[in-house]
Amino acid sequence: MQRDEWKNDELYVSIVEDLLSTDLVQSMANYTQHHNSTRLEHSLAVSFDSYQIARRANLDYRSVARAGLLHDLFFYDWRTTKFDLGSHAYIHPRVALRNAEKITDLNDMEKDIILKHMWGVTLARPKYRESVIVSLVDDYEAVHEFMQPFKKRIIARLKA
Repeated sequence: MQRDEWKNDELYVSIVEDLLSTDLVQSMANYTQHHNSTRLEHSLAVSFDSYQIARRANLDYRSVARAGLLHDLFFYDWRTTKFDLGSHAYIHPRVALRNAEKITDLNDMEKDIILKHMWGVTLARPKYRESVIVSLVDDYEAVHEFMQPFKKRIIARLKA
């Protein structure tokens, strides 16, 4: 996804604008995610790409867009903060869900999307196809964001 491509989709914007207007969601811009993006940039990419897939597949794209934006709504550095109750992969979806519930009402699908987006790393199986989409897109975006600087260096060397 181009960083600002989502801004040109009026339907998508109308679905998430109330969330984007909150201080809690905007504060994700203050946290680095996957080394080369902010948590807000990452969440927007997951949300918008998942929304596009769900819309094309005639699935609940509204729930996908909203939960995709909120799936990483936590406020600690996951590289340094450790928990006694479990790994970051287990804990942060629960923290994100609690934080999301502070700013909006969530339907059952949105809750499942947020809680199960680490499927594969955790054993919590998604209940909905929409949850699987967000989980897979989250993985894709994480790899893409991490690899982007390497890709730029390789392309620059090939052009030299």
